[in-house]
Amino acid sequence: MNTTYGERKIVSRLLAICLSALLIVPVLTSCGGSRTANVPPPVDDSVGRTVSDRNTTNQPQAKKGLGTGQKVAILAGAAALYYLYNQHKNAQQEGPQGKYYLSKNGRVYYRDAQHRAHWVTPPSEGIRVPESEAQRYRDYQGFNGRATGRDLSGITATEAPAL
Repeated sequence: MNTTYGERKIVSRLLAICLSALLIVPVLTSCGGSRTANVPPPVDDSVGRTVSDRNTTNQPQAKKGLGTGQKVAILAGAAALYYLYNQHKNAQQEGPQGKYYLSKNGRVYYRDAQHRAHWVTPPSEGIRVPESEAQRYRDYQGFNGRATGRDLSGITATEAPAL
């Protein structure tokens, strides 16, 4: 009679483990992020073109002549990307003139109407920014044509959705 009781004990434990595992499987599979499952992969618009077609109305122009004109700095590379990100990070609409996001790999992107990510590439000629405003970006690569400095990979953006 002892052997029957021992076999029942082992069988009931195995059955309990199997049933527990079967109950956990739906919980674990439902935790997957289905929000981004339908989003297509990012589009790299920077291949084969420049971004000189961006809206340049918000870029101040330097005054001509020898007077006390406004001094400007040229932002290119990482400095220009960070400047563009800061200009668009609170925008409400979608698309190239809409909200920009900072990815974990240090790149800037925006989403179109179909929620596809498009990488932003700074204009090759740089962005003219008032010198007082440009001082925020002096530590980044591309500030006044500098090839050295920080890139955007160390900056965290909590509001940016993951790619």
